[in-house]
Amino acid sequence: MTIAIHHTQVEDCVDNIINTIGKDIRIGLPLGLGKPPELVNALYQRAKADASIQLMIATALSLEVPDPGKGLQKRFLGPFMQRVFGDYPGLDYMHDLRTGEVPENIVIHEFFFKSGAMLDNDLAQQNYISTNYTHSVRDLLALEINVVAQLVAHRVVDGKDRYSMSCNPETTRDLLPELQRRKQNGESILIIGQVNENLPFMGNDALIEEDCFDIVVNNQAYYSSLFAPPNMPVNTVDHMIGLYASTLIADGGTLQIGIGSLGDAIVYGCEIRHQQNDAYNALLKDLKIIDKFGGLINKLGGTGSFEEGLYGNSEMFVGGFYYLIKTDILRRKVYDHEGIQSLLNDGSITTEVTIETLDALIAHKYIQPALTQQNLDTLVHFGIFKPGTKLENDALVTPQGEHVSAVVDQSRDIIISQCLGHSLQHGRIMHGGFFLGPRSFYEGLKNLDEDTLSSINMTNISYVNQLYGSEHLKRLQRKKARFINTVFLAHGLGAATSDGLENGKVVSGVGGQYNFVAQAHELDDARSILMLKSTREKDGVTHSNIVWNYGHTTIPRHLRDIYITEYGIADVRGKCDKDVVAEMLNIADSRFQPELLAKAKQAGKLPKDYQIPEQFRNNRPDLLDAALTSYRAKGMFPAFPCGTDFTTEELVVARCLKQMKAKTEKKSTIIKALLRALQKPTAPASYEPYLARVQLDQPGNLEDKIARVLMMDELNTILN
Repeated sequence: MTIAIHHTQVEDCVDNIINTIGKDIRIGLPLGLGKPPELVNALYQRAKADASIQLMIATALSLEVPDPGKGLQKRFLGPFMQRVFGDYPGLDYMHDLRTGEVPENIVIHEFFFKSGAMLDNDLAQQNYISTNYTHSVRDLLALEINVVAQLVAHRVVDGKDRYSMSCNPETTRDLLPELQRRKQNGESILIIGQVNENLPFMGNDALIEEDCFDIVVNNQAYYSSLFAPPNMPVNTVDHMIGLYASTLIADGGTLQIGIGSLGDAIVYGCEIRHQQNDAYNALLKDLKIIDKFGGLINKLGGTGSFEEGLYGNSEMFVGGFYYLIKTDILRRKVYDHEGIQSLLNDGSITTEVTIETLDALIAHKYIQPALTQQNLDTLVHFGIFKPGTKLENDALVTPQGEHVSAVVDQSRDIIISQCLGHSLQHGRIMHGGFFLGPRSFYEGLKNLDEDTLSSINMTNISYVNQLYGSEHLKRLQRKKARFINTVFLAHGLGAATSDGLENGKVVSGVGGQYNFVAQAHELDDARSILMLKSTREKDGVTHSNIVWNYGHTTIPRHLRDIYITEYGIADVRGKCDKDVVAEMLNIADSRFQPELLAKAKQAGKLPKDYQIPEQFRNNRPDLLDAALTSYRAKGMFPAFPCGTDFTTEELVVARCLKQMKAKTEKKSTIIKALLRALQKPTAPASYEPYLARVQLDQPGNLEDKIARVLMMDELNTILN
């Protein structure tokens, strides 16, 4: 048993690391939120100051507070970011990576970048390691890491310190057994936990005993703000993609989604499907979605409310899942017992415990007619028998202390009256690997009732992302799975690109996307759904995100399944190339359909006389905006369906700044605004709070005076 050394200062912990490990330090850090920033910064600065220390940092998704920019943008975002990110200290190595100041004795390997954040950073690109998330533990071990450091939650229960890996048990749980084995073989290994009591305290598999740590750092001064990226606005394109995706999710099924506006759009689509079902179906009819895709929707998903509810199995437990819990959609419980889960799936039992529950388990030979100790442990654990039911000398002892036969048929009446519980216990509505999201998400987790919180199990990435290990149980739990992910390019023949460019530069990383796509092809009734926006803007030019081919692939064409754009659904699983191309053309922006069609014919993948069906030839963004206008007037399709950290005032200012930026690209706009600014127009009193928010209430220079006039124009449009 390890007796953890306790430190209150990170510098003392760094001394401890060097004294134990030496000067060749290879530290593995969790993805995202789970990094202990104060400790990491202290270790990095020590190595930076001492060139004799060789430091390797292996991690993924190193979080940075965004640059607020300059001018009006900085005035707007600066106070907002201070409020949202608080005293989050950041990571010193990321600052040096940005400025090119990482010394030669330090190497930083990342498995995953924030999307697009490192495209122009050669050092980060050179040290990137491409791997599936399920292989990250293997690859960390191949790097011979000798230190693991993790942010942990802490509380005192009955006078005893309890710890939780909270946001990031996913790789640590898989790493620990191998690291413990290496320690037993004489290697110097350190497992370090740094406490931050701002973290939600998650139970179940996230719990970790103190003796698993070699070092615990606990100082209230290090309880810094958690990195909490705010929700991004959901626009028309996002909402349409989310609406389509919501129709393919089967009631009683399994769901995986990711972070960002598209994930929030799916959540909103599910929310209106469940809570405003009549309006949802009317919407699908009005937008011709049922006309175009009704057959596929009926086959794979549905348009009814979620009567059975959904179960979440996602490497990333995002804030959207929290909203699905709060809206009573994520509520289908699964159980870590093959027999119970199998009987639930086929309807032989329900979550309500009766004597028939016990009979079914016996009939299907999951427990014995004469109860064994193992049987009894299972029955008590899952709530089929009440706590306090025991076996003594082959006799069943009821909670009231009565001794009866352990043969169920001989003690049936006593079991019914004294032993049976009321409902199944230890069900899980969510298995996740890690979490990251806005402050409201973290606070929501902290304030969940105990029963709901205990139904969320943060666990090993090896459990969530793949079928290997406990495969039969996972198959039973993950029925009707819909694994929904995002790509930035889809190829005409069904391949997809999501992690890098054709010149080799890494945009983000593979992460767990490939794992879930492959898993969808292995589960009998699962589907992989890849979402993408049909176009993108670059330097004022619109480009198609559906291309004929591309020099880099993340998801190969033989794993093609379902694609969704704002224009519809393409079901390409198991189809011949001709039909795949036709499906992909149907969901492309119509401005680019002729070119794609010509390339497909030139490649011999479509008949020379093929024509895109008429109903798919008007895929235009202006028609989408027009189609949603009347619904937005009714309060539907909000910009922030999962909440926002922006105040109402800030949302108005943000709209103004966005419109101003677009209009000031024309010199004529600036000249007209200048002439009006020289006249010193007076702003209505109602405009003052908005102008003051970006310091335009009393402009001190000509540039601000012009901006004030332009903002007044936008306020006039928005407020009046």
